[in-house]
Amino acid sequence: MSDWVLIIYCGIITYLTRFSMIAILKKEMFNNRVREVLSYVPSAIFPAIIFPAIFLDDLGVFQFEDNPKILAAAIAMIIGILSRNIIATIISGLASYWFLIFVV
Repeated sequence: MSDWVLIIYCGIITYLTRFSMIAILKKEMFNNRVREVLSYVPSAIFPAIIFPAIFLDDLGVFQFEDNPKILAAAIAMIIGILSRNIIATIISGLASYWFLIFVV
């Protein structure tokens, strides 16, 4: 079996297992309290994904000094709060990070 066939097979299995939970569960099964609690899940998961990418270096050591990612994240956060626009937030974060590492 070639590597690509195995990768495609694993992708299909992963997709079907995740899709089955979406297809089987009905919105009517949850009461309003459960829906409210579940609405906070993306907000709780996002910092856990972003924090290591910004504050940890390749060795997993906390890097606070001379870290352009922190300033770029702060700029993106300010733009996101002021504009309430995801595209503007992403573009401002990327542009400020690239400016900091290539120009400054």
